Amino acid sequence: MDFRAAVGEAILSAQSDAIVATDKAGVITFWNPGATRIFGFTLDEAMGKSLDLIIPENLRARHWEGYDKVMETGTSHYTTGDLLSVPALTKAGTRISVQFTMAILFDEAGKPAGCASVMRDVTKQFEETKALRKKLAAAQLAVRETT
Repeated sequence: MDFRAAVGEAILSAQSDAIVATDKAGVITFWNPGATRIFGFTLDEAMGKSLDLIIPENLRARHWEGYDKVMETGTSHYTTGDLLSVPALTKAGTRISVQFTMAILFDEAGKPAGCASVMRDVTKQFEETKALRKKLAAAQLAVRETT
């Protein structure tokens, strides 16, 4: 048994995290079952489509500015373990929070040819943190008002 291939196949076909790959233009070239679970789009609905499929409209210009820079330079902060937290869209139009890391894909000449990202839905944690911050702010205000 080729364990390396088996591990790769198991990770790529998992439903826990979304794994999405794109070409240099940002067109989806890989969409795993986790991406379908998180975003709601089937493989057929996502393949060959722009990443705009899951990017909120008000954030697209900023996203593409960063994406184009990565494709020009072949470098990103998010390939070394830093997590990027961003809003994303589901098929139903619901806005969710995702965290992701990415790997740049290079062609035979060593030039950036696209990227692959591993994304996790952290909406529940984001909402819990937001609620805790709100409670903390209210408690701090109450303390200030009593002193």
